[in-house]
Amino acid sequence: MFTPEDLSFYGALSAAQRETLRSSAREHTFERGARVYDGECTGLLLVQEGRLRAYTLSAEGREITLFRPEKGEVCLFSASCALRGISFPLFVTAETRARVLLVPADVYKRLSEESAAVGAFTAQLMAQRFSQAMWVLDEVLNKKFDARLAALLLKEEEYAGGKALKLTHEQLAAHLGTAREAVSRMLKYFEREGLVRLSRGSILLADREGLEALAKEN
Repeated sequence: MFTPEDLSFYGALSAAQRETLRSSAREHTFERGARVYDGECTGLLLVQEGRLRAYTLSAEGREITLFRPEKGEVCLFSASCALRGISFPLFVTAETRARVLLVPADVYKRLSEESAAVGAFTAQLMAQRFSQAMWVLDEVLNKKFDARLAALLLKEEEYAGGKALKLTHEQLAAHLGTAREAVSRMLKYFEREGLVRLSRGSILLADREGLEALAKEN
């Protein structure tokens, strides 16, 4: 179980600060698809089980996945009011049924101001998340769509633990920031090339090596 004691800065806190952190954390369970964060300053989220999905919206209103915090990871931007100068549209949903510990934003903000270790943790995690977001945007702008889709299918295989993916074209489109029709056309092309086999609500990875080669293309 991922608890406040597992946070890298915990050992640097005073006894009183540790007690504040532990006593303020509250467990929440979100069913798949539930909204976890929509711009209101919620707090620091420690993922205990399941997986979250953090995304933003394009100018056309299309979703694009930025990162997907899993068990043992932290979602920081849900505590945006504790982060100076951070303001951009970010939304978090439960991609699977998820159990999280929530450290309220006011508690985390106070600890950040009192503890250099918490401040350093915040800065490091912010840098990592921004790096991930910039990588995603670079992929969107500069990498071929077929390569991006192939890479996403391989990532989804890791999550699913097998070659049969229970995913809709809409879900894939939301991750990639594109239209469902574009995903459907490309999957049909992949099927003709023998890379995947399509059925209603499911995608089977038929040629993993072919998808890996495609994913490496620019």
